Amino acid sequence: MDILLLQGGIFTVSIAALLWASDKFVEAAENIGLSLGISPFIIGVTIVSFGTSLPELATSIVAVLDGTPEIVIGNVVGSNITNIALVLGLTAVVVKNIDLEYNLWHVDISFLWGSAFLLYFAVMDGNLSMYEAFLFIGGVAIFLAYSLKGQDRPDKKDRPSASWKDYIFLIGGGAIVSISASFVISAITEISVTLNVAPTVIALSAVAIGTSLPEVTVSLAAARKGKASIAVGNVLGSNIFNTFIVMAIPRFFGKLSIPDDIITIYLPLMIAMTILLGVMSNNRKITRWEGLVLILFYLWYFGVIVENSGA
Repeated sequence: MDILLLQGGIFTVSIAALLWASDKFVEAAENIGLSLGISPFIIGVTIVSFGTSLPELATSIVAVLDGTPEIVIGNVVGSNITNIALVLGLTAVVVKNIDLEYNLWHVDISFLWGSAFLLYFAVMDGNLSMYEAFLFIGGVAIFLAYSLKGQDRPDKKDRPSASWKDYIFLIGGGAIVSISASFVISAITEISVTLNVAPTVIALSAVAIGTSLPEVTVSLAAARKGKASIAVGNVLGSNIFNTFIVMAIPRFFGKLSIPDDIITIYLPLMIAMTILLGVMSNNRKITRWEGLVLILFYLWYFGVIVENSGA
């Protein structure tokens, strides 16, 4: 029990450090990007979306290096389900209705569906090949190219200046992300051994919730300011980055193993949630009642995790 409490404390502190460092890293990157003349839209699509996926990426790379590659797919699938079912569900309930300022079907939904289906067919054989990893990198490149086309650079007179603190936070934040991710994976390994549960189960639940906290805080903050559609864009961009980047880059550090229950239960649920989000957003609105339905799906998902853990 003492070991469990110790590792639980290390896990909690490490997740908190990971999120803090990721936030500082993204904030510094935004300031530096603006000072270099990169438009706010491009920064939002690239740096912010990638930044909210940085905790998943860091923990996934460390998981492969530490010999627990099954955590990677659990991290991706768990975070994507949490983003849609819990983050958007809570946001819709808080603001009553999410009114979308633009039609998601023009860009985001098609890429979101494509990434989800490609992930399923790529890992259904229980493995992600190096060739498929390169395909995923190509997928995110296509998404970025489509999102960024036609964007203008602001004039020099309209650019803010980046301070020396921004460069320190950029370097220091990246270092802390790497170190804290190592402690997160180490704690997961110890906890899974102590409780006699698969590391994938912890990745699908505790890690997925922990690394999705940036999306939760950003989405709820945007909702309170009357900009709930930003929450939807943040979740969609994060999920696309999760699927393509967080699956592909760790593959270059070692082979990935895909547990059977991911392929048969959790990945189909992720695809179902992705399709459901597309259907709900078709009228450019997500209602409170639809948000409650999303939360019901998340509660079922969490119940299955608990049942499969033997708790």
